[in-house]
Amino acid sequence: MKVVNLKQAILQAWKERWSDYQWAINIKRNCPKGVTWDYLNLAEALMEQAMIGPSPNPLILSYLKYAISSQMVSYASVLTAMSKFDDFSRELCVKSLLEIMDMFSHRLSCHGKAEECIGLCRSLLSAVVWLLQGCAWYCERLREQQGAAAGQAVPAPGSAAGVEASLKACQERLEKLIKSTKNRSLIHIARLEEQASWANVEQAVLKLTDSLSSLTNQTLRGKLEESVSLVKSIPQMLSAQGDPPVHTSFPSVHAFVMLEGTMNLTGDTQPLVEQLMMIKRMQRIPSPLFVLEIWKACFTGLIESPEGTEELKWTAFTFLKIPQVLLRLKKYPQGDKDFMEDVNTAFEYLLKLTPLLDKADQRCNCDCLSLLLQECNKLGLLSEANTNNLTSKRAEDREFAPRLKTAENANIQPNPGLILRAEPTVTNILKTVDADHSKSPEGLLGVLGHMLSGKSLDLLLAAAAATGKLKSFARKFIKLNEFPKHMSGEGSKSASVRALLFDISFLMLCHVVQTYGSELILSDPSPSGEVPFFETWLQTCMPEEGKTLNPDHPCFRPESGKVENLVALLNSTSEMKLVQMKWHEICLNTPGAILEVLNAWENGVLSVENVQKITDNIKGKVCSMAICAVAWLVAHVRMLGLDEREKPQTMIRQLMTPMYGESTLQFYNERVVIMTSIMERMCADVFQQTGLSLRPPVEGQDPIPYRNLLPPRQPIHEALHSQFREVLNKGWVDSKALHLFENLLNMGGVFWFTNNLVKELLKETRKEWALRVVELLYSIFCLDSHQITLTLLGTILPNLLTDPAHWHSLTDPPGKALAKLSVWCALSAYSSHHKGQASARQRKRQREDIEDYNSLFPLDDTQPSKLMRLLSSNEDEPVLSSPGDRTMSSSLSASQLHAVNMRDPLNRVLANLFLLISSILASKTAGPHTQFVQSFMQECVECLEQGSRGSILQFMPFTMVSELVKLPALAKPKVVLSISDLTLPLGRRVAAKAIAAL
Repeated sequence: MKVVNLKQAILQAWKERWSDYQWAINIKRNCPKGVTWDYLNLAEALMEQAMIGPSPNPLILSYLKYAISSQMVSYASVLTAMSKFDDFSRELCVKSLLEIMDMFSHRLSCHGKAEECIGLCRSLLSAVVWLLQGCAWYCERLREQQGAAAGQAVPAPGSAAGVEASLKACQERLEKLIKSTKNRSLIHIARLEEQASWANVEQAVLKLTDSLSSLTNQTLRGKLEESVSLVKSIPQMLSAQGDPPVHTSFPSVHAFVMLEGTMNLTGDTQPLVEQLMMIKRMQRIPSPLFVLEIWKACFTGLIESPEGTEELKWTAFTFLKIPQVLLRLKKYPQGDKDFMEDVNTAFEYLLKLTPLLDKADQRCNCDCLSLLLQECNKLGLLSEANTNNLTSKRAEDREFAPRLKTAENANIQPNPGLILRAEPTVTNILKTVDADHSKSPEGLLGVLGHMLSGKSLDLLLAAAAATGKLKSFARKFIKLNEFPKHMSGEGSKSASVRALLFDISFLMLCHVVQTYGSELILSDPSPSGEVPFFETWLQTCMPEEGKTLNPDHPCFRPESGKVENLVALLNSTSEMKLVQMKWHEICLNTPGAILEVLNAWENGVLSVENVQKITDNIKGKVCSMAICAVAWLVAHVRMLGLDEREKPQTMIRQLMTPMYGESTLQFYNERVVIMTSIMERMCADVFQQTGLSLRPPVEGQDPIPYRNLLPPRQPIHEALHSQFREVLNKGWVDSKALHLFENLLNMGGVFWFTNNLVKELLKETRKEWALRVVELLYSIFCLDSHQITLTLLGTILPNLLTDPAHWHSLTDPPGKALAKLSVWCALSAYSSHHKGQASARQRKRQREDIEDYNSLFPLDDTQPSKLMRLLSSNEDEPVLSSPGDRTMSSSLSASQLHAVNMRDPLNRVLANLFLLISSILASKTAGPHTQFVQSFMQECVECLEQGSRGSILQFMPFTMVSELVKLPALAKPKVVLSISDLTLPLGRRVAAKAIAAL
């Protein structure tokens, strides 16, 4: 039936005065089978005929109402037809249209195809535009009538009361339509579907806003303004966050800052900033409390750090790195809040923690807070007035603080002041080392000698590490270490300068590697083609924790002729000549020479006195030789039985004992201090095995910090349990605990570590304790977030969700807490992994115990995977027996349309986890595992940066949305919008279908 015929049928019915049901029977009888009335535009045809005159045709209107009630026409087609009527001067027609709208506006829904649901979205948007235009038109008429009443013009048609009644009627329908979150969500989808159509809304809003100023009825005006603001808020409807948490302590921020300060001082600032922002966003922490927690962690670290290098590292972290972190945090959008004011409020809160500040001042021997305030003021994080105000308040508090006023204490220079002065010195030293010293290297030697005195080297290295210059520092010293290779016609003076440059740079580099890790140098190889001597030696010869060296490796066995010459040179009574000496070769030949000497001593060819003389010659001039000798001896001793170790260990002790003679080279005492500390760290493990000490303990010198933390004769499972309980009872993680956890992670492996800590979480039956465990575990998992997340999401969760024997452990509150932890880990790992932000500490870890993700989640869909077999094992009817059985639609997700690389293990694990969740939702069995799924999805919605493409939810199959809305907690329009990828047409259709059916 053509539209013309449709119009004729309507007119015929009107002429013959058919009743509404008669009309419906006749029109259905004459209509071809299988044609929908929306396709024939029945609603539009009826409305057009009904609205011909100044007042509507009641009979034809009754046909339209019957068509709506009997669902002959869709709500979308009625709204679209209505929005085409633009003659608002016919108030009776407008009134009848609004009455028709009242029939269904409270129950707008669509259970048809996705296209029909998108049609409803578009028609809703058109209806809003129409209502806005109607309001604007009636406002304009009212203004004209007010002008006419003042005698300025001919009165507009219609009484003022009638116009105001029509305006009120339009406003009420607009308010009713727009107050529903469901309708706003559908309009939001229409806006994204057709960006141009939203311009009509903006135009109508602008027109109405202009007309509102002349409205005298304040109540009506207020209601219209409220409706307008609701319309304007539609584009931002997903960015509105819930209420922030009520508590004031955030252990995850505290523990994460402790972890970074203790283990990752050399790390880049940006990943640290992004991780902190992730925690802030996921937990919705207010800015002042967030900044306060960072400062609390810094002061705690300052107070509890072991003396020496660790204390300097924490000082540099607090006074140099954290202000820079805050400066970058300031650049993130803060909404309508001022970040400077938040920093000021955080310091106000910090001032109330007097015991913490007093203890830090006592430890550092200065007013720590005032120095921090000055740094923040310099960087523009605090205004001058706030800085002065906070400083004076702290000065008042300090008058009553307990202090150690001893003469000895008065002479100690405070570390914070030294660190702040060391920072510009680092830049100057880098410039000095960069200059050309080939003609007069003596000047450079003076600078290096000054760096070695006292704790200057540690201060400079800590300042360089905190400001991101340590890599450049190390690179410069590798270059400097290569410089003495080039020699030609040198005298004895220049030979000694060359020897010293080699020795000092070698010592400094060894010290950097032991303090900050070899990754610092090895992660950034030399730009030139030739590998520098130090890099080669570091990789093959230097003992480090967790690194096993082979004493018979070719690197310890260079040319035999050169070794014999070196042994003869060391065994001679005459003093070692420095002229034309190739120090790189000497260092590489030293292990061979030491082996010869050791064999001769063990076979009785050399006496103890001879060996002492040789070791004195080795350490007498150039300390690097002694370090190379000890490095080989450590590797050698590891291979020997306890009864064979005596002589090599005696040689190590001889090499460690400094010499005090007249003929030694310049800066010998300073070099020996560094040499001894390097050797101590190298030998600590070997000597610990035999229960011997390297040297008698010296008062005031602590042993190597954070060593031997694992309790002897206690299973690691018990050690993990007791340490975690201690941390949980205390409520925060200290640096010692973090080092112990890292040792346990390295020893037990990622799966063992993660699995046992998840078991600790599932033991908690009280909500507040379960949440505290989540915060603490999240920060402990940052030790290696990527690998731990792969294990948690790829192995532990599937095991818990697919085995009915484990389902009881997923009941709330521990089940909900585990869902929260899983989402936090997934978001953090996904965010940092796709920006390539693994720290050197994480890159260094062994990966032997990680499950082979290729066999767990095969790329080829024809191979049945372990996970899919797990999915089908619990059900009477297998939902997904193997990936080959799946239709494309059941597993199609946004990630596939965005062409995400599925060879990446994390992407695969996430995709398969969502497939598992989808199968649980589709199964007939409900229980704690379905409750876990609901909690997991709720947490995703709460934590996600709203409207962000490329989040973990892109791995969720599209078909899962319709399953999720069957869960009461997730059957909300905003939830559907949050979990759908609205950047994709398919995502918008899926969302529209789910919301329209609510």
